Amino acid sequence: MASTSGKKQIFNVVVVGQNGRLGYEAVLFAASLRHNSPDFQGKLLIAEPQPGPKWPNDPRMKQDVRDALEGLGAQIVPFESQHFGASYAYGNKIEMLSALPKGEPFVFFDTDTLLTDDLLEVPFDFDRPSASLRREGTWPKPPLYGPGYAGIWKSLYDKFGLDFESSLDLSEPDEYWKRYLYFNAGFFFYKCPHAFGEKFLTYALAVRDEEMPELACQELSPWLDQIVLPLVIHALGGGRDALPEGYLDGKTSCHYRMFPLLYARESQHVIETLETVAAPNKIKKVLKGYDAIKRTVYQGRGEKVRALFDQNHMPRREQAIRNRIKSEGFWMR
Repeated sequence: MASTSGKKQIFNVVVVGQNGRLGYEAVLFAASLRHNSPDFQGKLLIAEPQPGPKWPNDPRMKQDVRDALEGLGAQIVPFESQHFGASYAYGNKIEMLSALPKGEPFVFFDTDTLLTDDLLEVPFDFDRPSASLRREGTWPKPPLYGPGYAGIWKSLYDKFGLDFESSLDLSEPDEYWKRYLYFNAGFFFYKCPHAFGEKFLTYALAVRDEEMPELACQELSPWLDQIVLPLVIHALGGGRDALPEGYLDGKTSCHYRMFPLLYARESQHVIETLETVAAPNKIKKVLKGYDAIKRTVYQGRGEKVRALFDQNHMPRREQAIRNRIKSEGFWMR
């Protein structure tokens, strides 16, 4: 349950780190946690996929990245990719859960996240899981002749013996995507990673591997994790209202996704957080190994991106932001 006595909750924080962009982002994430939550007493876990048949290349992080993470007090937790791997890298967030400490509350974040305030102030109720509501209606795409949103989602709830009606937001109109439980997988939390992970994996493999007529016209990649995430959360007694608004994806965290997008559309506080935690020489030396960080953060390209936009009147569609950045030659990922 959420703390009501003023005593700080103890829970673990986990991100996935691997060779390339995710490892460098994990360093920034860890630095932002230490900067903004100096009293955090839980474990900071960096889940790392290991070499195996599912990875044509070694997915482990470079040694200087590992050293930087351990210098920030992180523990690197190896896990085996038995079902997904390189063919569906988002599956990392499903398979890594079984490698985390059983029975210990956790919060998972995508690595392209910065903590911008004290995570200990977030009133988590770890008995009621939830996930990010900073999302768009990316899935499903109902075909012209049906089934519609309700038919597609109900088929999934029925498949796993879940009550569909209690998942609906009845304040939203029928056949509008927000009526149906849907999350971004940029963060999620629960009281036990094993209990969460077992359902996540079971549901994901069933949706991927077993034919369902209602899904015949639907793309499962890259959306598989976000298709089954609401089913997992609903099955475990959580929902869209399990975390008060304004904390994660708000004052406490920013899921920036890519560095040019961060500079284009996020608040000045987010940029100041990024530049502050990236400033120490021992961190800077490591982060300069990734070109997008080196050029955007350290060589001033980010400020040039920011100058392209009026942050009070941003384009409504992300694609328009991306196109403007690309037209100026500043896009990097």
